[in-house]
Amino acid sequence: MLLAIDIGNTHTVIGVYAGETLGSMWRIATERNAAADELRITLSTLFALEGLSFEKVNASALASVVPQLRLAWSQAIEDATGSTPILCSAETAGDLFDTDYPNPYEIGADRIADAVAARTIYGAPVVVVDFGTATNIEVINAEGVFCGGVIAPGLHTSANALFSHGAQLPAIDLVNPPAVVGRSTMEAIQAGIMLGEADRVDGLVRRIFDQLGYKAKVVATGGLASVVAQNSTTIDEVNDELTLEGLRLIAEQAAR
Repeated sequence: MLLAIDIGNTHTVIGVYAGETLGSMWRIATERNAAADELRITLSTLFALEGLSFEKVNASALASVVPQLRLAWSQAIEDATGSTPILCSAETAGDLFDTDYPNPYEIGADRIADAVAARTIYGAPVVVVDFGTATNIEVINAEGVFCGGVIAPGLHTSANALFSHGAQLPAIDLVNPPAVVGRSTMEAIQAGIMLGEADRVDGLVRRIFDQLGYKAKVVATGGLASVVAQNSTTIDEVNDELTLEGLRLIAEQAAR
């Protein structure tokens, strides 16, 4: 089995693969100050709930955008499974990640994993929209080369900024409103945040198409991808497992 972990600023996504099949997946809050022992206990609890055994884990892969957790998670994985995780990067992705980026080592591990999975699964050209703490857009051109992307504040980030600076604005659930013209403060906020995000993504994707000179398949991933995609005119498909798939592919290549 392969253990794949994507550590984001807000959530950490954990997946366990049997071959190419994702058998279990969990999304937990990212605890920035967690120690390796705490993380190992978390893993043990999750594995126990699904009746899984660490003894069957023979490989692991890790993507992290939180530097202080990279070492703690690596130690937790090694202590639990005896497997030293492959750390996702432009270097470890090898031939799966072709880029003409001026400094490929500054590209976030999650962006690399998304790009690897998207090109392998959907071919090229392809655009990935990842809805996380930041909304990342990754662009793979017709030649299969990662040529860059867009990074913008994510839905939760934008919402939290609005709630913290607006004294009379209530925190609301991030769900789609019944209409663009809100009939209550809650609906008005939902329209601004949710429909605004969909339109922002659509506008950016159209600009990307203009720069490329052609259209591409657009795949969305991340916690709120399916919600935003309902109001998007450019998103073609939602794949909640995209980042983990990228980690699986990178781990498989490393094992060859």
